[in-house]
Amino acid sequence: MIGRLNHVAIAVPDLEAAADQYRNALGAKVGAPQDEPDHGVTVIFIELPNTKIELLYPLGEDSPIQGFLDKNPSGGIHHVCYEVEDIIAARDKLKESGARVLGTGEPKIGAHGKPVLFLHPKDFQGTLVELEQV
Repeated sequence: MIGRLNHVAIAVPDLEAAADQYRNALGAKVGAPQDEPDHGVTVIFIELPNTKIELLYPLGEDSPIQGFLDKNPSGGIHHVCYEVEDIIAARDKLKESGARVLGTGEPKIGAHGKPVLFLHPKDFQGTLVELEQV
């Protein structure tokens, strides 16, 4: 059901410092910041030959990323994102197997302009999983 790894998301306490580190220390191609108000984050994508790194920074007072950073002040890996061909079919199959879909269970449009869903970390070895339809 799942396809390739789309990205690994890292919550960061200083978005520009993190982007500079990837750009200058690692020589990576760093995208521009983009606000995602529906998800309460500002993101920057780091382009790698085989996948992406998504830097996450809180946007607004109700950002779920702020809660993550409160518990992890230095930041850290927040979630992994896998591609799926049909997000509704994937959701339904996962729910049938007992996996919990976060939120309403309906896909939202993610940072790439495509439908996404998140799966409860307690159902996936402590890892928050994002599914993105390709």
